[in-house]
Parts: sequence; structure tokens; C-alpha cells
Amino acid sequence: MIQNIEPHKFHNEYRPEAKPSPESSVLRMKGRNPLARVLEINGEKRMEFPKAKAFDTEKLVYAFSIDETEYFLDISGSTDEIEGFSFDEFKGYRRELAESHMYGMIVFTADHLNQWYLISRHCGFCGAATVHSKKERAMHCPKCGREIYPSIMPAVIVGVKNGDKLLMTKYRGRDIAYYALIAGFVEIGETLEECVAREVMEETGIKVKNIRYYKSQPWGMARDLLAGFYCEVDGDDAITIDRNELKLAEWVNRDEIELQPDDYSLTNEMMKTFKEGIEK
Repeated sequence: MIQNIEPHKFHNEYRPEAKPSPESSVLRMKGRNPLARVLEINGEKRMEFPKAKAFDTEKLVYAFSIDETEYFLDISGSTDEIEGFSFDEFKGYRRELAESHMYGMIVFTADHLNQWYLISRHCGFCGAATVHSKKERAMHCPKCGREIYPSIMPAVIVGVKNGDKLLMTKYRGRDIAYYALIAGFVEIGETLEECVAREVMEETGIKVKNIRYYKSQPWGMARDLLAGFYCEVDGDDAITIDRNELKLAEWVNRDEIELQPDDYSLTNEMMKTFKEGIEK
């Protein structure tokens, strides 16, 4: 999965005392794409980000570290390019990169943080301009005292089992050819397990039982925290598809499951573990 960047270590704790040096790496985002360039080093393609000396350091905040390398986020809102760097679509070249999981973690997390900073410039209660907290990753309203923390949206991904078959789907309106699993966001006042049962019922008309947690994934592209569950069909396995959400839903035999083209997602890992008969 995207967060599996071993042997590197991702440090997400906020460090308010951290200041960029002229050679610190800076993440400037345009939509979900970083200002970057790809270099070939010793036969391997790697990403390089512009250095802090090219930016107004007053608009740079500490984002995170990988091992001992610090990354700073440009929160100016600018989408200007810097000579030698461009906003090429990251998903178009990420599979070509050595250590692509690490770069994916950098870009997806930067996107998540960048969007939060952009929408938190003003207090949603009184409308006053916010300032960054001096002690934690939060935006502080100096007028009414509210603290605004990064928004993380909980969601579920569900592997519904029916003996040696898994419920596979393809979503409507998405330019993605490969299979996925039932998924959805958690509603207010709903547990993760209740969300699993509701999403499966809404999208396929299937009742489930024996809901069991598998793993989670911080999925920056959707700015959510994804919790994976396996469960079993409860009773009738006839599918009633929600055509507003899905273009296909079907039971697929274990040995006929077609995996996704990369190993970034929790979805693909769950399909793979079921296919190999090692799901928990």
C-alpha cells in the first residue's frame, strides 16, 4: 500500500519550531500535482522538488519528514512555476519512479495538507482571518478563539465473501477499467461496522454478517482515512445493483479475480489476500 515505504520512516508529527534552510525541499501544489521534476540518477528515476531559497519563506510551513529529510509546504496559494520544474500530472508518471510508494506518500499527504490550509484561511464561525497555532498543526482564530484542525474523512472498503467468491464492482462515471470493492464514507452518528452494512445494502442489496476489521490506509487522494473490512453474505446472495453508483457488481471466484495494475491501494491488497486465500 501507498504508506508502505520501508525502509524509510514517515514522521507526521507537527514541529512548530522547524524552519526551512535554503536547501530544504518545498511542496507547491496545483490541484493534486506537485511542482517537481524527474531526474534519472544511477539509472533510476527520482523526483526532485524545488528548494526553499526560491520561495518566500514566510509562506512555508513544516509539513512532515521522511527519515531525516524535512519537507515544507508552500501555503501561499500560488501556482506559478519555477524554472526547471513543472506541475505534470503525478499519476501519469508515478509508476516509473524508483521508490514510487515514498513519492506517492509525499504527494498525497501534501495534497491533503494543502487543501486544508487553503480552506482554513478564515474562521468558519466568525469569518475572521486565521493564524497558525504556535504549538500544534491547527489554525487559530484570534477573534473568537476557535481552533481548526485538519479534516480527515473516515471511509470503509468492504470485501464481501460468499464462500470462494468475492463481491467485485466497477463504479459508474469513473475512467477506471479495473475491479474495485464496495466503498463509502461514514455518516454522522454511524459506526464503521454500521457503515459497512449500509454501503453494501445500498449499492448491491446484500445483507452481511461477521463484519471483521482488516487494515486501514491514509488515502491522501480522497483526503480520507480508509478502514478495510471483510464480511460474509447473510442469506440471499442475489445482487440488486444501484445504477447511480455502480456500472457492475458481481460475484467472482477466488481464482478468477483480476487485480489492479499497482499495489498502492488497500482495495488491491484486500482483493489479493482473498485471491490467495490468506485473508484474516
